[in-house]
Amino acid sequence: MENGTDFVISSNFWTIAGSFGLNTNLLETNLINLGVVLGLLVYFGKGVLNNLLNNRKLTILNTIQDAEERYKEATDKLNQARTRLQQAKQKADDIRINGLSQMEKEKQDLINAADEDSKRLEDSKNATIRFEKQRAIEQVRQQVSRLALERALETLKSRLNSELHLRMIDYHIGLLRAMESTIE
Repeated sequence: MENGTDFVISSNFWTIAGSFGLNTNLLETNLINLGVVLGLLVYFGKGVLNNLLNNRKLTILNTIQDAEERYKEATDKLNQARTRLQQAKQKADDIRINGLSQMEKEKQDLINAADEDSKRLEDSKNATIRFEKQRAIEQVRQQVSRLALERALETLKSRLNSELHLRMIDYHIGLLRAMESTIE
């Protein structure tokens, strides 16, 4: 045996210890061995278990904080969306009301324009009727004058003989001389 490791590893050492294994029968196991194993487990396992529990606790707390932050963000976004929805509803109502009032105004404007057009057409019709009436009256006057003149000529031709004709000429010549003397 040249060094201490050879002593520990040598098979002679292990033959003294016997076979190593796990004895699951609680009645055959030594209570002192169990106590030592449990003590070692509690002593070394306590730190490991505490570290595992602390890490798990921190992970859970971080997860809860993240969830709470996401919940707050989601709540804020929901409130913003509700606000935008309310604004959109209000804007839609305003647009609808403005559209209805604009439509009513344009309807009234069209009615007024139609009334004005109707009035202008009525005035134009009345002016045309007056014009046509005056034209018809003028035509009737011309025809009556022409007919009266024709009848007067016929009457004169039928009643006018040479003696009456000479008297008429003398009468008119006398009128012209009287007018001539008043002018001088």
